[in-house]
Formats: sequence, C-alpha cells, structure tokens
Amino acid sequence: MILKIERGRAHGTVNAPTSKSMAHRLLISAAMCKGRKSVIHGAHPCEDILATIDCLRELGCEIEYDGEVASVTGADLSASKPARPLNCRESGSTLRFLIPIAWLSGNEVRLVGSERLLERSQSVYEQIAKNYGLTFKRDKDGITVKGPLSAGEYFIDGNISSQFITGMLFALSTLSGDSRIIINTRLESEPYVNMTMAAMAEFGVRVYREEEASFFLFGGQEYRGGEKTVEGDWSNGAFIDALGLLGGQVNQLGLRADSLQGDKIYRELFDKLDRGFAEIDISDCPDLGPILFTIAAAKNGARFIGTRRLRDKESDRVLAMQLELSKFGAELSVEENSVTVVPKQLQTPTERLCGHNDHRIVMSLAVLSTLFGGEIEGCEAVRKSYPQFFENINRLGILTYEVN
Repeated sequence: MILKIERGRAHGTVNAPTSKSMAHRLLISAAMCKGRKSVIHGAHPCEDILATIDCLRELGCEIEYDGEVASVTGADLSASKPARPLNCRESGSTLRFLIPIAWLSGNEVRLVGSERLLERSQSVYEQIAKNYGLTFKRDKDGITVKGPLSAGEYFIDGNISSQFITGMLFALSTLSGDSRIIINTRLESEPYVNMTMAAMAEFGVRVYREEEASFFLFGGQEYRGGEKTVEGDWSNGAFIDALGLLGGQVNQLGLRADSLQGDKIYRELFDKLDRGFAEIDISDCPDLGPILFTIAAAKNGARFIGTRRLRDKESDRVLAMQLELSKFGAELSVEENSVTVVPKQLQTPTERLCGHNDHRIVMSLAVLSTLFGGEIEGCEAVRKSYPQFFENINRLGILTYEVN
C-alpha cells in the first residue's frame, strides 16, 4: 500500500494504543495458568499479538478473542505436542518468548515465520541448547526445538536482546526446582525484563533480583488466573507526540506516568533534541531509534550511541533510516555502534519513500512527511504493532490518501 501524506500540523486528542509488549507478557502468563481462565482487556489486534495468540492455541491453550478482549484458559505447557508449526509471522517477541516454553516438553516443536524473522539472531538459545543438552535445529524455513528443559543455573548474554531473558524467565518459572539466570554481560533494555517480572507478579509468580546480574526463581510456583488490563504503549505513543514536537498541538490519552516501559523516556529525549545538538545513548530504548533519528534530522542533529542492535530488527533500521532520510536531504554518519545525524536543511523528497516492511520506519517517515509531504510505499507494515496509526493521524488533521 502506497500512501501520500500531505503537509499539515496535527491538532487534537487521540487515545494511545495499548502496549504490544505488555500484551505479549500478559497473554503468555495467562497461558501458564493450568486449567484456569483469565481475561485480558486491551489486547489490541495487531499482527504480533495475533501471532502470539495463534501460537498459544497451538500449544494447547483455549483462547476466545474478539479483537480487544482475550479470554484465555491456560494449559500444561510441559505436555504440549502441537500438530502444526507455531507461526510467529514477523514477531521477534513471539519467537523468542516461546522457544524456551517449547523446550518445556519432550516433544519436538517447530517454529516458523517470515524470512526476515528467521534471519534474526538466536545465538543465546543456540548456546543454551549446546550447554544443556537441548535440541535446537535451525534451517532457512524454521527452527525445531525439543526439551525437556530442567531447573538449574543458566548463564545468558544480556547485550543481544532482553527477549531471551524474558523467554527463559517464563519457562523456568513453571518448573518444580529452583532456577537462577546469571547475566554475563551488561544487560541492555533492562526495562523490558522489569515488565516481564511485573506481568508474572500479576499472576502470582515472583522473580527475585539477587543482584544486578542475577535473577532467582523458586520452584513450584503456580500462575493464578485473573482479569487484567493492558496499559497504553509508550513506544508507539512516541510517534504521535512527535507530531506535537514538529509544530502540532497533540493530546494523547492513556499513557501511565508510573509505567515500567523504558520507552517512556522519549519525552525527555525529545526535549534534548529540541534544545540543540545532543548525545543520546539508546542502548535501553532501541525501538525509539527511528523516530529519534527523524526528530534529530528535523531539528538540530544529534549523535546516538548504542545503535548496534537496530540492525537486528524488522529491517536494518540504521541503513533503512540512512537511506530514507537522505531523500529529505538529511545526512547520517554511521559507525559500528553509533549514528550521527548531521544538521542539514531538509527538503521535500523528490522520490518515493520506502517503509522497508518495518512499522517503525513507516511511522517515522510519515511523521517527517507532515512537514514536507511525501509518498511512502509499504504502509501496511503498521499492522504489525499499530494498525490504527494512520486513522489516528487523520483524526489529528493530517491528510493521507492511497496512491495507485
């Protein structure tokens, strides 16, 4: 889908989307409640959440879903024997959260997804499988795993993705014996691990932070069902608030000030970018990279460090943003773990923009196009996390229409 975005200033009020990250965690926690029913409100039907729901069903959970409310009856996931592969679509969270859960049984489980998803690093799980005698077979079409996973002490690199830690916390929390996860390296994106522990605690399961690099779980804990509500999403809220920073007047409802989401820092970072050239470390908030690059290009430039992990996302977000922002006249100087946005005068792009099949690239380019106009190819990518994005910016007075 190709959309043309007209120049305009956003004005008005919209509701923030619900948090995709927390919805994944609450749904999986509900799936752990053996034979007990839970109700999750605000599980918005983006592609990633639909992938998690489908996979949990294949693992034996009963889920009734009307597009906003998920009624989940949990299952004994250690006895899972799915008849079909778990289709994770393009969701890195789904894949990385469910691999250790698939290890709980002694049955082979096949996980599949998009070509780009299957290219993304799974090195932490490959090493765990090698060290602990688990099956992890990877080919171009998918991943086959087989357990059973045992309670014990696990050493994990924390500088690749916090999703591996989340996956292991979920799986180890169901076992009868005590377990410990020890982080070998600096833990990046730590707020996402805190969100995982908070979701588990809502269902009665505790993870203890013994020290900065160690997580302890008592064996024999049980997940207890309940009725939960997904909070607003600071990660996607950044794109709407960016419209206000670029001259609009936007009020966004539904974002909790006391949220554990690390990406809520974007308001502080936006302020830095608005004041002048800034140096910003995005190691703990890599998903903000594309919109921060965009704001820096539109404002005063900036140097970003901790950018390495942006290359292992839905696209190589460093190269994608370097290419697409150059169409506006921006210049990005790229190094191994840093990106400098050089202050430049921007202009209306003379060629069509490409979304690189990446929701955050599309939304970032749409935000900048409200200043200059632009056509973006691949706008359907927003369905991954924020399907109502263009509907919401239309409500704010930004004109968009489809191009043949």
